[in-house]
Amino acid sequence: MQGLDFSVVWPYLGIIWTGVVWTAIITICASAVSVIGGIALAVAVLYGPRLVTYPVRLFSWVFMGTPLLLQLYLIYFGLVQIGIDIPALVAGIIGLGLHFAVYNADILRAGILAVDVGQTEGARTIGFSRWQTLRFVVVPQAILNTAPPIGNNLIALLKESAIVSVIGVAELVHSSQLAISETYRPFEFYVVAAALYYVLNLALEGILKFVETRVEATR
Repeated sequence: MQGLDFSVVWPYLGIIWTGVVWTAIITICASAVSVIGGIALAVAVLYGPRLVTYPVRLFSWVFMGTPLLLQLYLIYFGLVQIGIDIPALVAGIIGLGLHFAVYNADILRAGILAVDVGQTEGARTIGFSRWQTLRFVVVPQAILNTAPPIGNNLIALLKESAIVSVIGVAELVHSSQLAISETYRPFEFYVVAAALYYVLNLALEGILKFVETRVEATR
């Protein structure tokens, strides 16, 4: 029976570090898509015409009701059949971003509805248009009020980013699998990958806590 030998990891630290970097890049880009997309979806549902509202609701229902893995397969493998060829990295970012955008939209929609009506009336009184009121008054306050739950979604997104390895994106899990294919030592590399995910998670939690502290200080 073979014992554990973490020394086999050292020659592959370059590959593992590359995976960490790409995991961070994917998380940052997908997080931006999820927040911006969440805002767009929330505003569309609350203020858009029915011609827009119903398709957006259907889109949200589909993305909430199907697995992320299936969504990635549809974006990366399915769209090719209709002539839309998306690189694996971009498909992973889009898939992760849209998957979490629908959840952020629900949170932001509640945040928008929670903004005091007096804020909207005051903005309109001083001459803001409906769009300007949303852009400069309502949406910023909704984002501030919903920062903690959106932060939780971003942490979940970081952990779920591992799933993009199934479409060949060279993030942390995929990099570990490349090393395992040469060393046949899965336990050591997966333990190292788990530890690095934990470090990334702590770093993201620290950033989010700092942002929440700054938000509280501005109130």
